[in-house]
Amino acid sequence: MKISIITPVFNSAKSISRNVNSIVKQTHQDFEQIVIDNLSNDDTLNIIQNIYNEHGVNNKLKIISEPDSGIADAFNKGINASSGNVIAILNSDDEYYNDKVFEEVINLFKESEPSFVYGDIKFIDAIYGSNLRKPLLCDLSVAMPYNHPAMFIKKELYQKCGMYDTSFKYAMDYELIVRLEKNIPLFRDKGKYLSGQPIALMNAGGESWKNEIKGIKETRLALIKHGLWNFSAKKNYVLRISRVRIKKIIHLLGLKYLIALWRNHKWS
Repeated sequence: MKISIITPVFNSAKSISRNVNSIVKQTHQDFEQIVIDNLSNDDTLNIIQNIYNEHGVNNKLKIISEPDSGIADAFNKGINASSGNVIAILNSDDEYYNDKVFEEVINLFKESEPSFVYGDIKFIDAIYGSNLRKPLLCDLSVAMPYNHPAMFIKKELYQKCGMYDTSFKYAMDYELIVRLEKNIPLFRDKGKYLSGQPIALMNAGGESWKNEIKGIKETRLALIKHGLWNFSAKKNYVLRISRVRIKKIIHLLGLKYLIALWRNHKWS
C-alpha cells in the first residue's frame, strides 16, 4: 500500500527538516510526499529538495508551488495530486515519532482492512508543558475525537464523501470527521487504533492553536451544517469557549501550572 503524505508549507525553513527527515527515513518506503508551497520566499524548498537528494529518493517528492486560499485548499491540492491509496496530513511543524510508523500503520491496514488508522500524538508545548494525547473518541458535540496528524485515511473515503471544506479556516479537519460520521454507517467501527507508541510529534503554535476560539466557533458551524446542533452541542460549545477564556485569565495571572494540570487530566 502506498502512503501519500501531504505537507502544506510557507516559509517553513526553521522546522521543515525535521518533518522531511522523519518521512524519508521510514522503513516502509512505498510513499510519496506532496509539498504544497504557498510561494515561500525563504529556503524551505531548497531544504526539502536537498534532503531528498541526499537520500536518493527524489522520485518520492512532488512540489506544487502556487498561491492557495488557505490550509483546506492546500490539503485538497495534495489529495488531488496524490497517487497513494492512503492519505496522511503532516503539517510543516510536525514530524513522525520514529522510522517504523509507516510500517506499523500498513501492517494494521493489511491485517484488518480498516478504512482508517489512528493513534496518539506527543504534543510539544514549551508554554504549558508537553504531554501524550490519546484520541478522545468522544461525541462530536464535545470535541474532535481524533488527533488529525495521527490519522491515515484511505483515499476512497475522500472520493466517497468529498475533501476539505475550504470555507473552514481552522476546523476543516473536524468538519471532515463530522461529515464522515454522518455519511458512513458505523464510521468509527471502520477505524483501527495503533497502540504502543505515538504516531506523530505535534508542536504547539499552529493556526488552530493560535486561533482557538475561532476554531471552536467553526466547530459550531460544522455541527449546524450537518444538522447536529442540539442541546448537548450548545452546552459543550459554551463550556469550551468559557474554558479558553478562563485559560487566558489564568495565563495572565502567571498560573500556567494550573493549565498544565488540567491538560494532563484531560488527555490522561
